Amino acid sequence: MKIIVTGGGTGGHIYPALALINYLQTVESDLKVLYIGTEKGLESKIVPEAGIDFQSIDIQGFRRSLSLSNFNTIRKFFKSTSQAKKIIQNFKPDVVLGTGGYVAGPVLYAASKLNIPTVIHEQNSIPGITNKFLGKRVSKITLAFEEAQHYFPKEKTSYVGNPRSQELVMMTKSNLLVSQFGLSADKKTVLIFGGSRGAMTINDAVLETLPVFKNTDYQVIYASGNIYYDENQSIFEKYNQEKNIVIRPFLNNMLEILRNSDLIISRAGATTLAEITAIGLPAVLIPSPNVTADHQTKNAQALVNHGAAMMISDSEFDGKSLLSSISEIFADQTKYEKMSQASKEMGITDASQRLYTLIKEIIQ
Repeated sequence: MKIIVTGGGTGGHIYPALALINYLQTVESDLKVLYIGTEKGLESKIVPEAGIDFQSIDIQGFRRSLSLSNFNTIRKFFKSTSQAKKIIQNFKPDVVLGTGGYVAGPVLYAASKLNIPTVIHEQNSIPGITNKFLGKRVSKITLAFEEAQHYFPKEKTSYVGNPRSQELVMMTKSNLLVSQFGLSADKKTVLIFGGSRGAMTINDAVLETLPVFKNTDYQVIYASGNIYYDENQSIFEKYNQEKNIVIRPFLNNMLEILRNSDLIISRAGATTLAEITAIGLPAVLIPSPNVTADHQTKNAQALVNHGAAMMISDSEFDGKSLLSSISEIFADQTKYEKMSQASKEMGITDASQRLYTLIKEIIQ
């Protein structure tokens, strides 16, 4: 199989793509993969580090308000479509898959014009602009949330889950937290992070609670994002000396750390929710207010409705609510177990396999 994969801008678009590629490498002995992204996106660093061939095109996203830069975006779209067409014609893929982000637009559009089978994977409950644009043009549409169904043509839409979840569920618990961070094997572990770039609200709450965290009967791992780590480096380095606090700007092995954690405090990105429901991890979710159509709130509400998570709005989240939410969940073992079970009931653990089956169907 020869496949072109595209998607970028955030880890939420990139990591599901990489998870699918990892799965394809186990089932396709003659697999050839090319990843198309942008030079400025996270994918330009993450994808080559994963050992996957990478090429870039020049494209930018639309501004949602009226802006002269949108005329330049339109110009770049046609230019990048031409670039993508040349790459596709040279690589000669059996299928082209897009996981979202504005880079996927010209790549999937070019592939559809060349009559090459195309698939998009929408991770959120409310699709982004790019996938809405591509919905009528691609061969198949796959979803991580059933709620996104009514945004696309029903006859070519399938609910498959998020490939990242299958990758995580295949891992087993280990002594990673002890060997990598020197933490205790006997304490509950809270993982806190605000996405690939971090989040100011979450960072402010953690700064407020660090003096308390050093004396709690649970331990904390916090991924701050590079910007917030640099801004608060002296404070973070001080608390990194505490026996039950670990602070890093970024966690390269996030899946392994998730697998060995007991509670997660995070934004409500679709990939994160797919990961935690795959293993039944209770969560406290702080949806980002700076996303399309407030889709993170809708993502989080699905877990809250099922009893798998607590949700705190960005405007109400602070050190006090952070500490009280952790205490509320850990203080009641019955509540913790019910949240864990509810989370696991929502998880799909064979998403990559489902997506692979659909891909095989459209290229045969």
